Amino acid sequence: MTTKAQVSLPSDSEVEVTRDFRAPRTLVWQAHTDPKLAPRWLVGYPGWSMTVCEMDARPGGKYRWRWRSDEDGVEFGFLGEFKEVDKPALLSHHQYYDPGNFDSAMPLDNPCKIRNSFIETDGITTLTTRMDFGSKEARDAAISTGMTDGMEMGYARLDEMFKS
Repeated sequence: MTTKAQVSLPSDSEVEVTRDFRAPRTLVWQAHTDPKLAPRWLVGYPGWSMTVCEMDARPGGKYRWRWRSDEDGVEFGFLGEFKEVDKPALLSHHQYYDPGNFDSAMPLDNPCKIRNSFIETDGITTLTTRMDFGSKEARDAAISTGMTDGMEMGYARLDEMFKS
């Protein structure tokens, strides 16, 4: 079982993050698609709060997420549209970065194409997230933000949620 996020770069424009959870995939799926659950774990680094979590997890459904720094009120977010929804196995969406008032190198013009697959074996769910940023420059800019470390911090919170 992989208890920490494993990060790879399958192409010049992609990042792949794989992580195991000791939980049925229906629960891991629900944590990724329920706007009441996501703010409990999808906050990345300590000191940030998820202030907006709107999701309509169906093909063509929209979503909007926004985070705020508890220390200085700086905000940023993401918005997009769900493309494929095959509960509880596959969730793909296009994601646009909304910089708010946060100074970041994240690209603004093209969507990041994200594909999450959920595979369960013997009560362990493997989540594989493949993100295609469209270019090496956009991928490297996203990585430079500490994105994958923030993902693991959120996943550790999700582990704790599954324990209770």
